[in-house]
Amino acid sequence: MEAVYRCGVGNAEDSPLNGLPSQEHSAASSASAQAPHPTLPSYYGETAARAGFVRRLFDDTAVHYDRINAVFSLGTGAWYRRQAMRRAGLRPGAQVLDVACGTGLVTREARYLAGPAGRVMGLDPSAGMLSEARRQLGGPFMLGRAETLPLGDASLDFITMGYALRHVADLAAPFAEFHRVLKPGGTVLLLEIGRPEGRVAHALAKAYLGKVVPALCRVAAPRARSGTLMQYYWDTIEACVPAETILQHLRAAGFARVECETTLGIFRSYIAHR
Repeated sequence: MEAVYRCGVGNAEDSPLNGLPSQEHSAASSASAQAPHPTLPSYYGETAARAGFVRRLFDDTAVHYDRINAVFSLGTGAWYRRQAMRRAGLRPGAQVLDVACGTGLVTREARYLAGPAGRVMGLDPSAGMLSEARRQLGGPFMLGRAETLPLGDASLDFITMGYALRHVADLAAPFAEFHRVLKPGGTVLLLEIGRPEGRVAHALAKAYLGKVVPALCRVAAPRARSGTLMQYYWDTIEACVPAETILQHLRAAGFARVECETTLGIFRSYIAHR
């Protein structure tokens, strides 16, 4: 993949919360909490039901997820994930947490880059996904959520989160947790898919991601909810907040050198530093 460009850049000084004492900063961050997309009533009735719906959906599709991902990414997923982490600064010996790790697709590439001297852990709220990750990669993997990480302060060098930011309850809570558990100088990398700009690009993405991929997944795994998962993926992409909103919340959480790189107009890498 080529054609990488930046869709936003900024520093912690840009944040309206800059300069507040830590307790006031936290309170202000909580007050500014924002869901990455509005409630989608065709999938769940109310906002409070979102987490349960998403967890069950991933539990139901876990054994087919890697096959689904191969269709979704056209076979480029592993290369892209590794290159994105390398560009963000993941180096041998790093202490890494892969948040919302799923079956371990990002975890696997992080382990390759961190090497034998590093330590890469995975965390996910779906027991089904973690079962697949443990089967393929061993450990360590933990059941948990991005909003409440079971780790100590300043304990990590690098955090990854691959294509799952759209599934959290709000942006402020996980970003505050990422900032808490990273060491000074640590990095967070968020891989996402964004709504393409321009009518032609949007129409092509909608046709492929919103129609073709769900149909292919229904054929590949007819007894699972894989088609529903991919349709839900596209609908959350369509409804997701713009890149600048995510960057603003990263700055508000205290991160510096916040930026977003876009590849092929749709694949986004948000990078921020503690």
